[in-house]
Amino acid sequence: MKNRSKRYEKAAALVPAGKSYGLEEAVGTVKKFPAPKFDPTVTVSFHLGVDPRKSDQMVRGSVALPHGSGKNVRVAVFAAGAAAEAATAAGAEFVGFEELIKRVQGGFTDFDVAIATPDAMTEVRKIARVLGPRGLMPNPKTGTVTDDTAKAVKEVKAGRIDYKLDKNGNVSGAVGKSSFSEEALVENARAFIDSVVRAKPPSAKGNFVRSVTVAASMSPGIPLESSVYTKSV
Repeated sequence: MKNRSKRYEKAAALVPAGKSYGLEEAVGTVKKFPAPKFDPTVTVSFHLGVDPRKSDQMVRGSVALPHGSGKNVRVAVFAAGAAAEAATAAGAEFVGFEELIKRVQGGFTDFDVAIATPDAMTEVRKIARVLGPRGLMPNPKTGTVTDDTAKAVKEVKAGRIDYKLDKNGNVSGAVGKSSFSEEALVENARAFIDSVVRAKPPSAKGNFVRSVTVAASMSPGIPLESSVYTKSV
């Protein structure tokens, strides 16, 4: 048995065993949880009926949250020339090419999103062993390989999140903070749920979404009714 805090136990008492929730009710319950000394992140997590070992069943994508994520996103951009200048003007924290690649080779990963121009990708692939395991490798499917670096930087800072299937068949994404209004959290969560449902690989057979849970940091998960995601799109 894990030792749970009194705050966690009080939150768990608000989630009856075996009950499934509509999205609005789930978010409303999260808002009722006893508040810790920080602003918890609210996360939506999927367990999917795909085989992570098969490349044709990979699930990944990105979605712009209507109300942002509430997170200060640190962005690194691998680019040179005008693209680098545009990224800097758009607010990217780390911009460069050869020098930035060398920093990453040395272990520097103090950023949340990496963006690269197509021309830079030949060199960026050399640090895939550093970026890949941390989910930081730029990818055209998530809009992080682009010549329009300014647009990409603005989008991720405004609340675009990227997601990717993990080795256990799970996908999760932060959809805001507990301090957000219920309406904002519901709209953000619905946008994320719709995006993941639409990302179903053509080769996936059977029940694509096994379960979906809403949770706040250091609080119990709240299972959603299947109607929330089977009717999403």
